[in-house]
Amino acid sequence: MSKCEQCIVRKFNSLNVLKKADLIEISNCKESQIVRKGETIFEEGEMLNGVFCIRDGVCKLSKLSVNGKEQILKLVFKGDLLGQRSLLGNERSNLKATAVNDMQVCFIPRKNVIANLNNNASFSLDILKQMAHDLKDADNTIVNMAQKTVRKRLADTLIYVYKNFGVDQNHFLKIVMTREDYANIVGTATESAIRIFSKFKKEGLIEISGKQIRILDLEGLKRIE
Repeated sequence: MSKCEQCIVRKFNSLNVLKKADLIEISNCKESQIVRKGETIFEEGEMLNGVFCIRDGVCKLSKLSVNGKEQILKLVFKGDLLGQRSLLGNERSNLKATAVNDMQVCFIPRKNVIANLNNNASFSLDILKQMAHDLKDADNTIVNMAQKTVRKRLADTLIYVYKNFGVDQNHFLKIVMTREDYANIVGTATESAIRIFSKFKKEGLIEISGKQIRILDLEGLKRIE
C-alpha cells in the first residue's frame, strides 16, 4: 500500500499542503481500491462519508436529466479529488462517478478531511480554490453548450482528450470512450455524434478503428466552427 506522504499523486491536489504528520495519519486510515472499467465509484444521490483521491485512471462525472438521459459534465483523472463538495456541504452527491478505464483510488474518511479543514488554513483555502475552479469550468460548459455548434463541441472534446490523456503506441487516443459517451459529453443524440464522426473521417480529420480514434489533423479540428 502506498503511503500518502510518499505518494507523488498528492502533489497534484490539496493534500500537497498538509504536513507529514497529517499525511501519515491519513495514510493509516485510508482505503486503497481498484475500480474496474465501467464500475461506479459513487452514485448520484449517495451520501459520501469521505473523499476519493485518484491515483491512476480516468472517471467520468455525470448527472441524469429529468428525462433519464445521462449528461457527462467532466472527465477527472490522476491527482484529482472527488466528493469534497458534497462532504463540505454535508449533502448527497449531485453527480455519479464511473470509471472510464481501470482505476486506482484511495478513500479518505470524512473525519480526517474535516479535521484538516478545521486545523489547516492552507488546506481549506486550497480546497476552496479547487471548488472555485470547478465552478468556472461549469460556467464555461454552460456557455459552450448554448453558443457552440455540436460539431464544434465534438471537435473540442477530441482536442481535450488528446491534450490531457495523450495517445497509445499506435497514435490512437489513449482514452477509449463509446460514441454514446462522446454524445453525452457534448449534449447531443448518439446518432448525431456518429454522423459527425463520419464527416470528420471523410474530411481527413480523424481515423476510426472500432471505438478507437486517431487524430490526423489537429489544426483542422481547431479550425472547426
